[in-house]
Amino acid sequence: MAIYFASDFHLGLDRPLASKQRERIIIQWMDSIMHDATALYILGDLFDYWYEYRTVVPKGYVRLLAKLVEFVDNGIPVHLFTGNHDMWMFGYLEEEIGLTLYRDPLRVVLQDQKVLLAHGDGLGPGDRGYKIMKKIFTNKLCQWFFSRLHPNFAIGLMRYASRKSRETDMEAMAFLGADKEWLIQYSEKKLQSEHYDYFIFGHRHLPIDFVLSNGQSRYINTGDWIDHYTYARMENGHVTLEKYEIDNKV
Repeated sequence: MAIYFASDFHLGLDRPLASKQRERIIIQWMDSIMHDATALYILGDLFDYWYEYRTVVPKGYVRLLAKLVEFVDNGIPVHLFTGNHDMWMFGYLEEEIGLTLYRDPLRVVLQDQKVLLAHGDGLGPGDRGYKIMKKIFTNKLCQWFFSRLHPNFAIGLMRYASRKSRETDMEAMAFLGADKEWLIQYSEKKLQSEHYDYFIFGHRHLPIDFVLSNGQSRYINTGDWIDHYTYARMENGHVTLEKYEIDNKV
């Protein structure tokens, strides 16, 4: 039996494949793991943009949402982390699907292994501009003012901001080296005060399996479902980074 980790689906983004086509690929992958999955952790940026009003949510994604319900109804817990593109989740997915939502890093023991899970945004050194922006985005008063905007305008604004953010990040898609990968630096710092067997994150959009300086702990980045279609799988306490081969019929 296995535990699965994936991140950065960015549904709503039509690049390089259409969002609905990628959604079908993700569902196909979920069908392929259902036979042995004991839990599914989605480590952030499930959506490319998302904002929940009191009675309105962005349209679409019904196939994936139905598949998540199927997981939960079949006794497979779904754990979802908010990411920097979809942090504005306020209860709809927990109530409708029955998943568990996390906004902060999670310390958990899985298959006798001590694991730290998070999306990864705002962790580690640097990126002060985003850290300030995140405080604004998560401020209750700012959220109240944003919710006064009509959804047609607000979601259009979010699409624009998402596109600009991606253009800014394009130059950082290659592995930068352990001394410049901020999530590796974050993991190394955490190890100075507490042991973990695995640090499993998303956000980076690059599949990475890196042994940390103690020679035992590993930093795993699950990559994305835009270019890489990669995920992590834990069985008997061992984590492997794997790639889903796309069915050309999808």
